[in-house]
Amino acid sequence: MLRFNKEIKVGEKTISNEKPVFIIAEAGVNHGGDMALAKKLIDVASKAGVDAVKFQTFKTEHLILQGVEKAPYQQETTAKSESQFEMLKKLEVTREQNLELQAYCKKMGVLFLTTPFEEESLEELDELHLPAYKIASTDTTNIPFLKKVAAKGKPIFLSTGMTYMSELEVVLKDLHKINKDIVLLQCTANYPIIDEEANLNVLYSFKEKFDMILGYSDHTVGVGAAPYAIPMGAKVVEKHFTIDKSLEGPDHKASLSPEELLDFVKEVRKVEKFLGLYEKLPTISESKTRKSLQKCFVAKTDILAGSAFGEDNLCTKRTGGIGISPLYYDVVCGQKAKKTFKKNDIIEL
Repeated sequence: MLRFNKEIKVGEKTISNEKPVFIIAEAGVNHGGDMALAKKLIDVASKAGVDAVKFQTFKTEHLILQGVEKAPYQQETTAKSESQFEMLKKLEVTREQNLELQAYCKKMGVLFLTTPFEEESLEELDELHLPAYKIASTDTTNIPFLKKVAAKGKPIFLSTGMTYMSELEVVLKDLHKINKDIVLLQCTANYPIIDEEANLNVLYSFKEKFDMILGYSDHTVGVGAAPYAIPMGAKVVEKHFTIDKSLEGPDHKASLSPEELLDFVKEVRKVEKFLGLYEKLPTISESKTRKSLQKCFVAKTDILAGSAFGEDNLCTKRTGGIGISPLYYDVVCGQKAKKTFKKNDIIEL
């Protein structure tokens, strides 16, 4: 089994099984090329309490050939007369704009992340000293590109939409030689997906195959599946969000509104509270309840000194936490009373 690092530093945050879930708010291309709108997205994410805001960086000429059709969901959410190339060209973010957004994220107290989609953008982003790289599902099997990303020595969030497990085994085997700070994200690459396509059980399959930190990139509707992924081992969750779902662009309709993003973060944190400790022991609030409600041995009948304790003369009742727990029944039975007990007296050895 491939073993990756189980504690990963991303900026001032630490991702591990012992730390809170790391929440990525995916702004993606929902800025529409407008930096003022991009900053509003950062404001929304900061207010919601996420750990990081993520954008996307690409040079369209290096990403796609002219005339390639849009994905089905893009055809439904953007102008039919526009090619995928033309759509993406309007959504590019320059190096200077990324610097501006990075500075604004710092001001607003959230980490700035952006996904590089090709090598020129990767090299450009490397100069920004990002705390980590998020790789989109479009590049999960792009081994030459992934090796270049891994060689930057930064943690990697690797989405796995559209892939087979056999492909991931090949990819992770290669990346393991270069970089062990990788978080593997279960993902279904459509926008949005139906509930039946969330496939959270894949997280269990990942656990069997790989020893590494896991997460979930969520494309379900609304608050969706991500909170349910947390009890299954997800320590990173990612969700698209927007200022307004009615805006023009490929991802707005499948994104959370500002109010929904706030609810999403609250739900994630609530799930973490529900999960609590790994160790089974009485909670602080149970300590007094334990004394009041758990039972101890009392005399079922009068018991003379020298008589043996047994089922005929012992019973259990609530005693306020005083006495011997019936957990030790085998120890008590057969021993002889050192004094006389009256009915309902608490038993002492």
